[in-house]
Amino acid sequence: MYELEVATVHWFRNDYSQGAEPRVLDRIVRENMTATVGYGEDDLCERARALIRRETGRPDALIRFIPGGTQTNQLMIAHALRPHEAAIAAETGHINVHETGAIEATGHKVLTAPVGDGKLTPEWIEGVLQAHEGPHMVKPALVYLSDTTELGTHYTLRELTAIREYCLNKNLILYLDGARLGSALAASEGDLTLKDIARLTDCFYIGGTKNGALLGEALVILREDLKKDIDFTVKQRGAMTAKGRLLGIQFLALFEDGLYYEIGRRENALSMRLRAGVERAGYKLYTDSRTNQLFVLLPDEIVKRLEENFQFELNGEAEGKKIARFVTGWATTEADVDALVAALQ
Repeated sequence: MYELEVATVHWFRNDYSQGAEPRVLDRIVRENMTATVGYGEDDLCERARALIRRETGRPDALIRFIPGGTQTNQLMIAHALRPHEAAIAAETGHINVHETGAIEATGHKVLTAPVGDGKLTPEWIEGVLQAHEGPHMVKPALVYLSDTTELGTHYTLRELTAIREYCLNKNLILYLDGARLGSALAASEGDLTLKDIARLTDCFYIGGTKNGALLGEALVILREDLKKDIDFTVKQRGAMTAKGRLLGIQFLALFEDGLYYEIGRRENALSMRLRAGVERAGYKLYTDSRTNQLFVLLPDEIVKRLEENFQFELNGEAEGKKIARFVTGWATTEADVDALVAALQ
């Protein structure tokens, strides 16, 4: 295990502000002087793709490395939909809240369901379908999930299977945003694997940016008709990078020795250590998160006190209190967590 310096300001704002997990960075440095062909056509990217195909159990998977999550969502959804079609998402879904209308900018609406825990269900999806019937409205054609959700909750195998069966019955494309998939797979009480994700979705991405990489996401396409001409869409959307090998190297580092899973387990363990401290201090959780995002209801005076030595975000109010979001990441230390727990007493 690597040593991490204890910061004077404890960082819980997000899981991507620091650079890269040292073993990922070391892998980049070791390959720095290796000359390769560009645009992801090099051997390093191909080796990383082979590892992901092994982990997903899908030798037929088409895999492309994309710089960022918003870009991945935009290009994949635009590629999958016809001009009159729309995506369905939870009201809190990233494509609805935090992507500056990126999907709408491609000419496609995002239709939302007001799910309280951030997780869609067949019943919620059915409600959206019933509200959009006939040629006078956009046609819902794709279901967008995120795992973990923007509220730190995660899908179970039973829940994802039910959504998959519903989408097959309704001829809907199922796409999963895996920006924090590492945390979702490591969730306590979680039972999903990468093989399950690959079996139950049409396309998804494995997040690197929020799981120890400098940047980058691995887009995995399983459905044959969605593979057609994807490289044209990737290029047109500005995601085909000349130094594509820099993305592939990072996924090679994350998957060749299980580092991807290790990071997810570690950040979740720290989050659950924090959760236990929050509960001991008597504060209420806004959602029942078992992953690396905790949402805690705090009074104003506690928030102001914490802001002196801790970096975190506020996500609105509930029950007369502020909703504070605390995120653990690869660079979080036990000392960070223990300092926050002490400050909550």
